[in-house]
Amino acid sequence: MGSALGSLDTYDYLTFVFLVIVAIAFFSIAMFILGLPGKIAIKRRHPHAEGVKLMGWAGFLAVIPWIHALIWAFHDSVTVDVRRFPNDEKKEVEAQIKRLSGEKTEIAERLAEQSEGQYAHSEGRPEDQQQGGTKDPHGRKGGSA
Repeated sequence: MGSALGSLDTYDYLTFVFLVIVAIAFFSIAMFILGLPGKIAIKRRHPHAEGVKLMGWAGFLAVIPWIHALIWAFHDSVTVDVRRFPNDEKKEVEAQIKRLSGEKTEIAERLAEQSEGQYAHSEGRPEDQQQGGTKDPHGRKGGSA
């Protein structure tokens, strides 16, 4: 009488390989389906694409948020934001879509240039080389607040 592991044959190994392939396929299909509402919203340039994307992934916990995200992705919501004019709102939505799509936006490029310039110029400025006091986070000199 041999051990249970000693009697493995070719069909047992094929079964293990098949189970691994099925598990990988299941998780791949699940990832595709969970990300589908977000991809649809980004493709349709939905103003709330990020919210749709997050709710689609929340569908992992329950089915209802995923269904809601899928419906929301196809819904042409008219968002009236009183903080911005319509052209500004359109530009903001385009910037969000570019960010969610992985494209660089003008704002991100400007921030990168500013941060590079700030680090390059901050080392040699005389106001950064303090003689008498410490500098607090708000840029004030002196030891007391």
